[in-house]
Amino acid sequence: MTVKLDKKIVGYKVVTSSNDEAILEAKPAASELERSIEQMHENLSRPEELHGSTYKVKTPLSDHALYITINDIVLNHGTDHEQRRPFEIFINSKNMDQFQWVVALTRVISAVFRKGGDCTFLAEELKAVFDPQGGYFKRGGKFMPSLVAEIGEAIEDHLTKIGMMQSPELGEHQKAILAEKRAEYEAASTFTTPAAKPSSSFPESAQLCHKCMTKAVILMDGCMTCLNCGDSKCG
Repeated sequence: MTVKLDKKIVGYKVVTSSNDEAILEAKPAASELERSIEQMHENLSRPEELHGSTYKVKTPLSDHALYITINDIVLNHGTDHEQRRPFEIFINSKNMDQFQWVVALTRVISAVFRKGGDCTFLAEELKAVFDPQGGYFKRGGKFMPSLVAEIGEAIEDHLTKIGMMQSPELGEHQKAILAEKRAEYEAASTFTTPAAKPSSSFPESAQLCHKCMTKAVILMDGCMTCLNCGDSKCG
């Protein structure tokens, strides 16, 4: 059907459905909500009070312990978007031999924290640092390649605690299998005696696992298997 217009067009209006109108009205509200959500960025001012955790690190490299303090800031407190993020790190010790690089490291790490975004890569980068003079074994048989790697592990533990990282854990079925195989190995081992006091929770003859850096690798069912993380050369 053809309609002939005898007058000039002085205005127009786009006809939309009720759903379209609702979407158009919701868009400004969503944009406003997104702008109101507080994000981590380098210009975020430090509050007067911050809560955090202090981790004690005792290594055979020094007679004095290292104390690592990581303080967190809570963003969007009391809302559905509340999140806890690391804001700064301090490392203190009575041993002043490493003071220069420790201060530099804390400033760089704190700057990365305040920059925002994903800072979990810091833990992996620090844990991959090896001391050319050799690392050391912690209590429990875990190998630490350097003091810097120990700091990286403390950061990883903290980020896991506040929910930024997920700790890889074995399932209950895997734990049960490893416990059973470990009991069989210890019962058949000729190196274990009733009077022996192992320095770790794993067999004395265990080798170092290159995945979890723990002396927990044994020959089990004809295959080298880690009793700590379950890593196996046979898959």
